Amino acid sequence: MRADFFRPDASDEVVGSATWDGQRAVVDAEDDKLRDALERIFRPSSVAVEDRSTRPPGTEGLTVIEPGDLQWFRTAALVRGAREGLAVRFVTTAPGGWDPALDPVAYGWGGRKPALPRER
Repeated sequence: MRADFFRPDASDEVVGSATWDGQRAVVDAEDDKLRDALERIFRPSSVAVEDRSTRPPGTEGLTVIEPGDLQWFRTAALVRGAREGLAVRFVTTAPGGWDPALDPVAYGWGGRKPALPRER
């Protein structure tokens, strides 16, 4: 996964990027100040975030995301990137694919098989 950073007022111009290689973030920027900012964003330390989706049910408060996985990479890019005055968009290199569960012929809703009768 790659994180492309841009200024919030100029979303067309990518000023730097970082790629998650499975173990760490590899940063790339032509400007030395931006490279330093990206290295601060992805320093290998925990990130505290207020996000209900990361907490166990029934709990409140901040969640600490530990470094070392893709969730940390995304969280660091969003939280620390905003502190540095940068916005981020995530780009994946994984190709899209065909989902057999959506095949109308295989599952009968494409006209090959009659629809199931509805109960009344």
